[in-house]
Amino acid sequence: MANNQIDPNDPRFKIANREALIGVGLVLFNFIWWFGFAYGLGSRPVEEYSYIFGLPSWFFYSCVVGFLIMVVLVIVAVKGFFVEVPFEDEEEEEIQ
Repeated sequence: MANNQIDPNDPRFKIANREALIGVGLVLFNFIWWFGFAYGLGSRPVEEYSYIFGLPSWFFYSCVVGFLIMVVLVIVAVKGFFVEVPFEDEEEEEIQ
């Protein structure tokens, strides 16, 4: 196969698509988490806010806790579901 042709049956595409879907799922989870806490708790009048470590609770849960949860989820996803994929074609390796 010439270098400029792409084989759609290459198993690396299946792996890349699965990992991309995991990434999209993480982004959607992050947005829903952030939106839920930011607008759920943050839509009240300022006088009714509760505070955690000097931050409004909506901000603490949406940004601080959300960030920490996303860090853990990304680490779990990368270590548990992502696999190393060689970038070189098998044919090129056999020639050299």
